[in-house]
Amino acid sequence: MANLLPDNERILLGPGPSMTSPRVMRAMAAPTVSHLDPLMLALLDDVRARLTRLFRAPDGSFAFAVSGTGTAGMETAVANLVKDGTRALVVVTGYFGDRLAQMCERYGAVVKRLEVEWGRACDPDALRRALDASAADVVALVHAETSTGVLNPVRELASIARERGALTIVDAVTSFGGHPLDVGAWGIDACYSCTQKCLGAPSGLAPVVFSPRALEKRVKCRSFYFDLQLLDDYWTRRKYHHTMSSTLVYALDEALALVEEEGLEARWARHERNHHALLETLTERGLSLLPPKGERLWTLNAVRVPDGVDDALVRKHLLDEFGIEIGAGLGPLAGKIWRVGLMGASSSPRLIALLAGAMESALAAQRNRAHA
Repeated sequence: MANLLPDNERILLGPGPSMTSPRVMRAMAAPTVSHLDPLMLALLDDVRARLTRLFRAPDGSFAFAVSGTGTAGMETAVANLVKDGTRALVVVTGYFGDRLAQMCERYGAVVKRLEVEWGRACDPDALRRALDASAADVVALVHAETSTGVLNPVRELASIARERGALTIVDAVTSFGGHPLDVGAWGIDACYSCTQKCLGAPSGLAPVVFSPRALEKRVKCRSFYFDLQLLDDYWTRRKYHHTMSSTLVYALDEALALVEEEGLEARWARHERNHHALLETLTERGLSLLPPKGERLWTLNAVRVPDGVDDALVRKHLLDEFGIEIGAGLGPLAGKIWRVGLMGASSSPRLIALLAGAMESALAAQRNRAHA
């Protein structure tokens, strides 16, 4: 049977995963240990401490990682804070806001959706009006909407929710490690992310944090796998829950070490700087971004597909000729945008320059085909 493993490194500039640094790859080559090995338990303590610092969580918070992708983090947050009859207001600014609303419904919440045009951020006044019209126990929203390239003003939105007595659940899947995020100062109650985007580790774990307020208000969890009490028993009291991958924990711990060595503010600044460098190269080539200025992610750039250009053929050209992956649009934006991720190790001037040249080649190929 043919070997299906890749021969060459893919240049991952899509919505995730991002590229994995050599140090993280080397960490994954360490010998496998048991999920209850003393070395593993020491690593879990280190991961918890690092996540608490990087989330900027208040004292008394519980920060850890769930086995699974970002959606596992989403379900953990919802499963432990939502029960039958919970009044949930979900801000829907794209595909993943919609997923969050669906998740709340599955756990029995009475969901009201604050629908926002895809490609725009939520206006804090709109949330204020929605909560004044109908009280909520939980407000759930996405910080960095991966489907649209939009950054929601979570600090303001979380403050409004807290003023009205609601818990906040925040999806930071595409912002944690790439955009300013401060769980303590912003008054966020539960927040989740993933490992394969701005942190620069492989997928398979989902960092999650619950504030002291969220821990006090948690509900009886329907899910066994995502039960916060059982997960706490494993992470802090060393009771068996599931066979967590030591290899993925090595990767996450090393990735978090890299973040702290770079410095969180310096890392945020790098993502911002490279976003603006990409925007400059796009503008020079007549390309533009979907969200307006002030509502754009640094980590995920929603690039408008020009009229007459076949989005899929451009992506195929980039992959076949240059080994570069970028993402397609989702839902109503399918065929209308490319999603270009500059996250973690994938956020670098070298890769922006490479993408710029590759895009010129792909667009020229389209023009040549049209004139043939």
